[in-house]
Amino acid sequence: MTNQTVDAPTSPPTPAQEGSRFSRGVLSALKSPNVSLIIALIVLIAILTILRPSTFLSWDNLLNIAVASVLVGLCALAQTLVILTGGIDISIGSTVGLSSVVCALVAAQSSDAGSGILAILTSIAVGAACGIFNAVVITIGRVSPLIATLGTFTAFQGLNYIVTEGRSTAVLNRTLNDINSIQLAGIPLPVVILVVAIIVFAVFMKYTDFGRNIYAVGGNPTAARLAGINVRRYLFGIYTLGGVVGGLAGAILTAKQGAGIPASGAPDLALLSITAVVLGGAALTGGVGTIFGTVLGVLILGVLENGLLLLNVSALYQPVPRGLLLIIAVLIQQWRGQIDLRTLFRGRPLATRPAPPTS
Repeated sequence: MTNQTVDAPTSPPTPAQEGSRFSRGVLSALKSPNVSLIIALIVLIAILTILRPSTFLSWDNLLNIAVASVLVGLCALAQTLVILTGGIDISIGSTVGLSSVVCALVAAQSSDAGSGILAILTSIAVGAACGIFNAVVITIGRVSPLIATLGTFTAFQGLNYIVTEGRSTAVLNRTLNDINSIQLAGIPLPVVILVVAIIVFAVFMKYTDFGRNIYAVGGNPTAARLAGINVRRYLFGIYTLGGVVGGLAGAILTAKQGAGIPASGAPDLALLSITAVVLGGAALTGGVGTIFGTVLGVLILGVLENGLLLLNVSALYQPVPRGLLLIIAVLIQQWRGQIDLRTLFRGRPLATRPAPPTS
């Protein structure tokens, strides 16, 4: 006769247990930066739709938001990689501005297509040179990224005025101006360029060793070195890539303005790109952040800026919410790292420290 073991019947979860499981799932989702951003974006869109029902969700206005977000979006993509390494690039706005005026100077020499293409390539080359200079100062000179890019922010802006002698350069080159006017399936070309860049960056970060290793470089540089990752090479490549993207943004800026304007680009683009990245959940200490989060941050900034315009808020007041958003994003980031949401609902910490041993 064989002995058979019979499993004890399991009782179905009680409503209290189901409710607890559900609340844990909701709280875990809310703690996710991307979910929180999506909720914030939906709420913001809902408010603006109520306040401006006839204009906000119109196709023309949505295109306006997309077009206005292109430069910030491109800079934010580059800034994401930099911040993931634990660095920061304050000079990216000046890089865009310098590339833009050089692009305009080249394009102004002739109205033929060759001159326009040369102007775009020159803009990208100038941006790459700025990025390489940052990379050399940071990786070879071992200067803090904050100090290095703060210095080059001023230097590139100074070069901007030296090259142009403080004067704007009108661009009548059709090839360059077409960047701002061409549409693909009803979508402006600059928006298409941004979407392609987002896809390329997302694939690069997720499916390449270089992209995945960026998290290791930012999360723990010492461990990354011990694992055989050349941290200097990674940093050099990332700051150079940031310059290339800045150069591309400079060409788009020139096409958008129809001129190279010395005062354009900096410092707004740098601050807005940093705000978008941090708002998207990236940690300023490095190693944490996603391209998707950055895109959500850019969208929130774009919708907010557009909403302020629709509500006829004076341009004098518009920088205020930008600055507040950056502060709020950093505070939320710190709060996520130090406090669990459930402590707010239960009124006590999740875990208590063990009592010291008694003698």
